[in-house]
Amino acid sequence: MRIAFFVNSIEGETTYYTTTSLALAALSRGHEVCYVTPGDFVLRPDDSLLIRATTLSGAKPKKPETLLTSLKSTQEKATMDIGEIQVLFLRNDPSEDADRRPWAVYVGTNFGRLAAARGVIVVNDPDGLALAQNKLYFQEFPETVRPTTMISRSIEEIRSFIEDHPDGVILKPLQGSGGKNVFKIQSKGEANLNQIFEAASGAGYLIAQTYLPDAVGGDIRLFLMNGRPLERKGVHAAFRRVPAKGDVRSNMHASGTAKPATVTPQILAIAEKLRPKLIKDGMFLVGLDIVGDHVLEANVFTPGGLPEIAAIHGVDFSEDIIGALEEKVRIQQLYRGAISNRTLATL
Repeated sequence: MRIAFFVNSIEGETTYYTTTSLALAALSRGHEVCYVTPGDFVLRPDDSLLIRATTLSGAKPKKPETLLTSLKSTQEKATMDIGEIQVLFLRNDPSEDADRRPWAVYVGTNFGRLAAARGVIVVNDPDGLALAQNKLYFQEFPETVRPTTMISRSIEEIRSFIEDHPDGVILKPLQGSGGKNVFKIQSKGEANLNQIFEAASGAGYLIAQTYLPDAVGGDIRLFLMNGRPLERKGVHAAFRRVPAKGDVRSNMHASGTAKPATVTPQILAIAEKLRPKLIKDGMFLVGLDIVGDHVLEANVFTPGGLPEIAAIHGVDFSEDIIGALEEKVRIQQLYRGAISNRTLATL
C-alpha cells in the first residue's frame, strides 16, 4: 500500500507531528509513503489526475529525524498517476494558508474529491471536510455538549454577550488553530477590549464562548477513529493539555504541556453524542477537546498528540490507525469500489 500524506509544506513538518508518527508506522508495516503539498496536483486535458510527490530516498527511516532529513533533502519530485496511491491522507491545516496563500485553503478538499472519484481512499472524507472549513461546523453538534456560543463581527453584540456571562468569555477567530488570537475577557469593561477585538477579528468573524472554570486545569484531547474512541487494551488515545502559567490556552503550539488523562464514562458518553454526525460526514480521525461535560472543539483536519500519548503511555496508536487504513483498502478491493468514500472512511 502506498499512502500519500497531504500537508501544508514539507519544510513545516517536524519530528513531533502526528503525521510524522503515522508515516513511520506505515513504513514499519511495510508500506510506501510520500508527501504532497497544495501545489503538487496536476489535472491533465485527458482528465487524468497526477501528483508530484516528495518520496523518500535511501533506506527506510525508522526515526523521526531520519524521515524528515530524507524528505527535506529530496531535490526532485516523482510525478505519478493518482491511481498509484491507495490512500490520500489529508493532514493539512487550512487556517495556516488563509492569510499567506488563500488559493491553497481548499486544495485538499477539492483535489481530494477528484482523487476519491478515481478510486483512491481519501480520509478524512473531502466532502465532509468541506463542511468543516471553519468552526461553524462545530455548531451543528448537539447543543448539550457545546459551550454557549455567539458568532459575530459586531463589538456591540460581543459586549452584550460578555455582560450576560459574568464568569468570563473566551474570544477567538472563527477561522484559526493552534491557540492564535485566543483571549479570555472577564467583563465588558475590559480596558483593552477594543484592541483585543481588532486583533482577533482581523481574520473575519469571531466566536465568543462562555468560559468554563474547569478549563483552568486544561482540556482533554481524545482521539476518535471511525467515530469511536481510539483504545487499545484499556488505554485510550487521550492526554490532558495543561496551559502554561498565566495562559488560558492549552494548545501544544501555545506552550501547553502533555499530562496523563483519565477517560471517564462521562467523557465516553460525550464522544458518543458526537458519533452520528462524525460517521455521517466520513470523519475517520478526529481529536475532541473536552472540558468537564463540554466539547470545546472537534479537530477534523490535523488532530495532533499521538507522540505525546506514546511518551505518556508507551502505546503508539499510529499503528492502529495505519491498520485501520489497511482494512479499508481490503474492503474496497472486496467490494470493487461499490462503497462510497464517505462510507468507507468510517467503516
